[in-house]
Amino acid sequence: MHPPDADVVLVRHGDLGVKSEQVRRRMEARLAENLRAMLSAREVGGDVEVRRNRLFVHTDAPEAATAAAADTFGVVAASPAVTVDPTLDAIEDALAAATEANFDGGSFAVDARRAGPADAHPFASTDIESDGGAAVWNAVESLGYGPVVDLEDPDFTLYVECRADEAYVFLERRDGPGGLPLGTQRPVVALVSGGIDSPVAAWKLMRRGCPVIPVYVDLGDYGGPDHRARARATVERLSDYAPGEEMAFYVVDAGDVVADLADAMSELRMLSLRRFMLAAAEAVAEDENAVGIVTGEAIGQKSSQTAANVAVTDAAATLPVHRPNLTLDKAEITEAARAIGTFRDSTVDTGCNRVAPELPETNASLETLRAAEPGDLFERARACAAERSVVPTER
Repeated sequence: MHPPDADVVLVRHGDLGVKSEQVRRRMEARLAENLRAMLSAREVGGDVEVRRNRLFVHTDAPEAATAAAADTFGVVAASPAVTVDPTLDAIEDALAAATEANFDGGSFAVDARRAGPADAHPFASTDIESDGGAAVWNAVESLGYGPVVDLEDPDFTLYVECRADEAYVFLERRDGPGGLPLGTQRPVVALVSGGIDSPVAAWKLMRRGCPVIPVYVDLGDYGGPDHRARARATVERLSDYAPGEEMAFYVVDAGDVVADLADAMSELRMLSLRRFMLAAAEAVAEDENAVGIVTGEAIGQKSSQTAANVAVTDAAATLPVHRPNLTLDKAEITEAARAIGTFRDSTVDTGCNRVAPELPETNASLETLRAAEPGDLFERARACAAERSVVPTER
């Protein structure tokens, strides 16, 4: 929803504003670069302007540009707005026009902010709200409604941001993902299975500025082409959030290793498989100059994810293993998957469920696990990682 003749999108960020001057400028520049890439990927015309603590997209397609901004990491909120002269008359006219075009009943309020030096305008924000409110009142009456002002919980809010040189009138603050601009942190390797959890975890690291390098461990006869296709589909969806990044989809063939673990081990084999995956991911990270590994695990969600078992699987890696889903319930992770658009491609159980024994160990010790698993497990992990293949993805 936007005012008539909307010509700009106001783009707000959050965490960037508390950084040092040098870091803030660098991150704002990266946010602008990412926003341009998002607009280009969606074929939306717009010029991105960077000002202190705010970005502006000047565009003839305000709805599409707002949607693009709302999917860009680092953006807290975006508002399609109309630019007017910073005078009370111009602001009142824009408020009246926005009301006539969009109001459909209920209560209203005008929320105004004035920025700049004290002498930039001969009026205060309260003047904008009172005089602008009167203009809205008259517009509501002209539409045949009985005007009702509600400053606490209005049905219809009109916003004004008045700066020294321009004023902006808008009707919504569309939420973005927040976080930090993608690419402002070092990359991490994301173990993706095609299930619900791992794409959500990868997205959350992307939201904090980390490009992700997706790695799918192919389980051979215990997985199958459908599992790989599902993982690929979720990676393609994640790549929509990173149009300026190359997101190669690496596949590590572990079919022989999984078969050997299934033959040689019983209640501990899922833990050794997790250790194999972490070791393979770390080998990829070393090649790709990545600084961590991200998984979709949550404490207690599966037998391999108890607090005790996470401790023994983590011992397989020297890099930090990030688990942003660690304390979430499955319903919360599922809700996040729906929100980011990966749920539909993640709704079939992953193949690793076929590897799990009937009575898996839930309280393993590292000493016992090391004694039971193959002595060359990590060497095989590194060898499989070295022979990984790259599967093309479609955007």
